[in-house]
Amino acid sequence: MTTAIAVTSPDLVLPSPDRHTPGAVALRAATGAPLAESLEELHGLLEQHGYVVVLYPTSADPETVRRVRTARAVLEADRITLVGLDLPPLGVALLTLQLRQLSSCDFTPGVLASAARLLAHYVHAGAVLGSVARLDRVPVSLTSHARSWMPGTQFAVQAHPRPQIVRVGPEATLTGPDFATRLFLAHGGQPSAWLGEVLAGGWQVQSVTEVPLPADSARWWGTAKLTEFAAGIPDISVLYQLVSSVRREQCHWCGLELLGDRCGFCGSPLFPADQRPPRTHSAPRADVPRTLPTGRAPAPALAPVTPPQPSHVRLTPARLSANGD
Repeated sequence: MTTAIAVTSPDLVLPSPDRHTPGAVALRAATGAPLAESLEELHGLLEQHGYVVVLYPTSADPETVRRVRTARAVLEADRITLVGLDLPPLGVALLTLQLRQLSSCDFTPGVLASAARLLAHYVHAGAVLGSVARLDRVPVSLTSHARSWMPGTQFAVQAHPRPQIVRVGPEATLTGPDFATRLFLAHGGQPSAWLGEVLAGGWQVQSVTEVPLPADSARWWGTAKLTEFAAGIPDISVLYQLVSSVRREQCHWCGLELLGDRCGFCGSPLFPADQRPPRTHSAPRADVPRTLPTGRAPAPALAPVTPPQPSHVRLTPARLSANGD
């Protein structure tokens, strides 16, 4: 039995890279379905999987999130959690894919919910825009605003993890990850060849995948003339070791495992070290083998691999927190 990964929009579901990766559920509750249908869907997910992690962009319409919370409240289901991600739409879709990959491993629901915020630090998301005049999610200089009025001008913008804006050209560059990545491109009204020809070469991109543009991207970036991109760790073994390398604690309220300083399900904060009760070690889940989907034992295979740790990201519990939903 694996933890179900759900999203608030169908366009946040990227294609599975292999037959081992489970799909994600686009919740009908988020799209305005009748309450009875929403309750039936969530109840079915709980019966089939036991736990549900719902990912959504913090930029989403508040009404969308409210509908899901209402359905959860009616069911009185504490095994459903909502995790908001401060990423552009395609970045949320990429992180959702990574969490889907990890859900087929032996991680408990609490660890998966907490891992969403950890993995977000390793997602590089941005877009090539025809104008930054209406961009309000990344600081824009007066010079860039002025250049937006020049015909044919394009800007490469990175919103996460470190905001950057450069004018597109052969010598232009964005500071990217120092680990191998898989790049996803979503073309809007103004396709960009610069991403595949220039950016991919400097970002250790192993593969480039084109996907449909999420419906909310134009609103997020302030223009429909864009190509959105997101790059992240492609190898499930590296993702596995990255999450495994972080110390796990036990929530004193609901008993689930967590990474960082707050439970991903009940939102309870972690007690200070000197106030924590003795830790109890629960038995592994009997329904999930302690192996990767490929059947390899994770520890020996991953021992030589060092998780990518960019200088601006520290794997400390202080960097991880849940929204308490």
